[in-house]
Amino acid sequence: MQLFREKTLIFLLYTSLLIGFYFGENLNHGSYLDWVNAYNPVIESFSKDFKNTFLSYDSFGQRHSPIYIIFLSFLYKFGLSFDFIRLIHLHISLSLIVIFYNCLKLKFKDTNRTILKILALSIFLSPTFRSLAIWPDSRIPGLIFFTLSIYFFLKFLLSPKYEKKFAWLSLITIIISSYISPNFSLFFIFFIYYFFQKLKFKNFFLLILFSFAASLPMIYYIFSLDINFIAAGRTPGLDMEATSLNLNISNKLLIISSIIFFHLIPILFFLLNYKKMILFFKKNLVFISIIFLILVYFFNYQLSFTGGGVFFQLSQFLFNNNFLFFIISFLSFFIIIYLSSLHKDNFTLIFLLILSNIQNTIYHKYYEPLFLIIVFILFNNLDYKNFFSKKRNLFYLYVFSLFYISLRIFKKIYLI
Repeated sequence: MQLFREKTLIFLLYTSLLIGFYFGENLNHGSYLDWVNAYNPVIESFSKDFKNTFLSYDSFGQRHSPIYIIFLSFLYKFGLSFDFIRLIHLHISLSLIVIFYNCLKLKFKDTNRTILKILALSIFLSPTFRSLAIWPDSRIPGLIFFTLSIYFFLKFLLSPKYEKKFAWLSLITIIISSYISPNFSLFFIFFIYYFFQKLKFKNFFLLILFSFAASLPMIYYIFSLDINFIAAGRTPGLDMEATSLNLNISNKLLIISSIIFFHLIPILFFLLNYKKMILFFKKNLVFISIIFLILVYFFNYQLSFTGGGVFFQLSQFLFNNNFLFFIISFLSFFIIIYLSSLHKDNFTLIFLLILSNIQNTIYHKYYEPLFLIIVFILFNNLDYKNFFSKKRNLFYLYVFSLFYISLRIFKKIYLI
């Protein structure tokens, strides 16, 4: 009976994605337009004139790495239609759920496999996953290889006899991930710290040497050939100027922390010890308040940039100002500080999550379902045992995911 229920859930979720594909589901709103306006012309150009497209890639205003687009252009050149390419991409995207589940099995060996499957399958209800699986984008394949690097990293930690082998596999997959989606390159810092601790100096040195050699083609492409596609994107609300890069730390911290908090809502009550959290808050209230006020002073994110997260958009929609957003972001900011205080890995990962977004615009799709994967696989000192103790905790996660999908649908109707 349990196996039947599992297969039924998988069938329903998979079918929902196929139905979304058929009807052109676009919960992220911009995914369809990105595919039609930003991907299709470049794919066609690569298929017709690879060399000139490769050497003038930044002229397309495409902020994403050309690697996955080149792969799609090969499919197009072989005579496959854009719709068939989309269907192939959708099924490639499903491997993310499989890899995530295998990561969960490694980390939570004593946890009921059904519960782990249900958690992994919740990615089906991620608006970002659904949109970027239906309308191809480099973010999903980049996340697939990043999650695969996490899988090999776990094997590295759990298999001392084969740690050299799994260190190399973890490194190679994160390099591939970085070539597909450069935002993931910063997480190399997290892995390399553990490689340095556990590997012999010779093996560690070879890893570093290989990493440097692997980065040279991209460095040459961007800096020597001056094809800086990362800075070639356009920011909405700024007359479409090429101002895609912005290092305003206030914008990053407040918006990203609010996005992280939003995705923590259905699991927060089960993963954190509230008595300890309240005590931490009382001890650090003055410090947190001062830092927060400084961040508010320098905050200048504009609604016209698009994005900004649910709470930023909601504050603007209800009150036409940032007042509600600042109230929620104060709580969000405290939450990420508390999470960071629980373990050095949590701090490093949150820091890298914030640093990895160098764009002026900040969207949910940069952190969803990435944050769910990181929280359950790489974070430490959270009360996972409590979360997995009851299946109904996963029910809350599914209900919240459906609520988030409803919000995206409401926003689409409102915009129309």
